[in-house]
Amino acid sequence: MSHLRRMICDPVAWIPGLVFLSLSLFISGCRQRHGEVPHRMPEVAVYTVRPESILLTTELPGRTVPFRVAEIRPQVSGLLKKRLFKEGAYVKAGQPLYLIDPAEFEAALANARAALAKAISNMPAIKSRVERYKKLLPFKAVSRQDYDDAVAALGQTRSEIKYWEAQVKRAKINLAYCHITAPISGRISRSYVTEGAILTAYQPAAMATIQRLDPIYVDVPQSTTELLRLKQRLKQGRLRYHAKNQNRVRLILEDGSFYPIEGILQFQEVNVDPTTGSVILRIVFKNPKGILLPGMFVRAVIREGINPAAILVPQQAVSRTPKGEPFVFTVGKDNRVVLKMIKVDRAIGNRWLVSSGVVPKDRIIVEGLQFIRPGMPVKVVSARNTDKKRTKGVSGRTGPKRHGQKSSSVTPVAQNMTRTVSMGSSTVNRDLNGGA
Repeated sequence: MSHLRRMICDPVAWIPGLVFLSLSLFISGCRQRHGEVPHRMPEVAVYTVRPESILLTTELPGRTVPFRVAEIRPQVSGLLKKRLFKEGAYVKAGQPLYLIDPAEFEAALANARAALAKAISNMPAIKSRVERYKKLLPFKAVSRQDYDDAVAALGQTRSEIKYWEAQVKRAKINLAYCHITAPISGRISRSYVTEGAILTAYQPAAMATIQRLDPIYVDVPQSTTELLRLKQRLKQGRLRYHAKNQNRVRLILEDGSFYPIEGILQFQEVNVDPTTGSVILRIVFKNPKGILLPGMFVRAVIREGINPAAILVPQQAVSRTPKGEPFVFTVGKDNRVVLKMIKVDRAIGNRWLVSSGVVPKDRIIVEGLQFIRPGMPVKVVSARNTDKKRTKGVSGRTGPKRHGQKSSSVTPVAQNMTRTVSMGSSTVNRDLNGGA
């Protein structure tokens, strides 16, 4: 009783109770306010589909091939006496390259000339004998057999003259073959033989190789499947030929840079490689500075044609099902989320070329995808009101991305994010980077 009287009389004793009561009232008020917060409608940014006229291209890998190739081989057997060119230099057609020891062939030429002179010197005497026998034959001064032998000797001498004339010509040719010359103009390789080597006529091993590199070929394989699809699109009118520059081809080098000169598509082979199911496209490029070397791996950008009503969708807006089927979320007329399955043709920059599934004026959701599901009402917000970087990510850039080039920025929320969107009893894995 005395303790209760002391608490009533002493105000300091009320302080702990008042503090506990205040904390209890504050916590209960916070809980009440938290329960009374209303549900906010998700905000999304959309991309309105508009058809565009674009030039469709295809990148195909290929290899550079010399415009002309000549392997140098000897046409006569003998000892290599001298090399007459600088390895790796540019040589002109007809320029001397090697010298084979000509002594043996000079002797053969002299022998043929001597034999020819001997045959020619016998010709007048035999011819005179035939003429005398012919005059005496009617008078029976000579026998018929002697006359026939004289005629035969004359014919034999004429044949010997022709034979030795041919031998002289052959000896001259063999002697000329001792001087090995360049059959074409171009860059010559290193020499595979040295002075003192024994050479055999038409041996399988080449002495050196000359390659003409300006212009230069690029051989590109194209699958017959893609070739048939291209012809079908042209037939259906979905593609039109680019009238003036259809055969123009650009080249991407191994470091990702563009070759400064455009090439011309020369022809397409008619034979299909049975092992790869492809045909070879041959392209000709001018190579005045020698940038392109034989055997280089390159990529050729070939024009397919113009699509006058192409539909491009930002890659960040495209999702895929567990089976890899692409789809997008759109905003319907009542501002509710609608899921649409689409078919994509190819990637053009940071956008997908869509062949079916969406139509012009469709509003495709590109931002705020992590807060929505089909059938949910949403609030549409213009993409330019969010962030300039996001606007770039929505619009994108038409054309293939090159090595070393910075890609267009995308929504920060969408970068490297994978989520699951519930649709009824099924789930869809969401890849906001647009990858499969």
